[in-house]
Amino acid sequence: MKIEILYEDKNYLVLNKPTGLVVHSDGKTTEETLVDWVMENYPEIENVGEPLELSSGEIIKRPGVIHRLDKATSGVIALAKNQEAYEHLKKQFKERKTTKVYKTFVHGVLKNDEGKIDRAIGRSAKFGLWSAQRGIRGKEREALTEYRVLKRAKDTTFLEVIPKTGRTHQIRVHLKAINHPVVCDNLYNPKAECLLGFERLALHAEKLEFLGLDGTKIEVISALPEDFLEAQKQL
Repeated sequence: MKIEILYEDKNYLVLNKPTGLVVHSDGKTTEETLVDWVMENYPEIENVGEPLELSSGEIIKRPGVIHRLDKATSGVIALAKNQEAYEHLKKQFKERKTTKVYKTFVHGVLKNDEGKIDRAIGRSAKFGLWSAQRGIRGKEREALTEYRVLKRAKDTTFLEVIPKTGRTHQIRVHLKAINHPVVCDNLYNPKAECLLGFERLALHAEKLEFLGLDGTKIEVISALPEDFLEAQKQL
C-alpha cells in the first residue's frame, strides 16, 4: 500500500487517503486499512489516541486517529504522533476551530451561488444510514454545512463544501436532504446513474487547517484526483 504524506513534523502526520480505503477496522472485516499502514511505518505511535472498544470486548487500536473520512472519500486526514498533539487537535475539532474544505459533484443544478444547509441529523429509518429529513429515529444532532457553486452543467453542479460540524456522513446526508445528492453515492442515492465517468463517491477532502502545538497555523492541501480533473473537463 502506497500512501502519500502531505505534511509531517514531530507532532503531526497528514496523509492523502485514497478512495476505497477504510481508516480503521470495525472488527468485522479483514480488509486492509489506513491504520495498518500507520502501524507498519510509524510503530512508535501505536498507543497514541483512544482505542475503540467493541461490544464484544475486542479492542481496536486507532493510533493517532483524531477524525475519519468515509471509505469512499479521498483526501486529507491528520494523525497525531504523540498524546499531547492528539489532545490538542481533538480539542480543536470539538470546538470547531479547524477548517475542512471538500470538493464534490452533485446531481442537479443548484440555483443559488452559495448557501447553508442547517438541518439536524439523526438515524434514518433505513439501517446503517443517517438522515436530515423526516422520519429521523432517536436523538437529533445539530449540523451545519456551507457550500459554494464552482461550476454548473446541464444535470450536475461542482461544489466547494465546508462542513461546520462533524456528523457522520454529514455532507452526503445534507446534500441528499436538499435533493442534490453526491454523484455516485451508492448509499444515499443507489439507483442514480454515476455521472461524469465516476466509479466511486465524488467527494474529496481537499484542505484541512488547524493549529500546531506552538500555535502556528498548519494548512494542508490534497490536489484533486485524476477522476475529478476528468469530470471538470466534461462540465
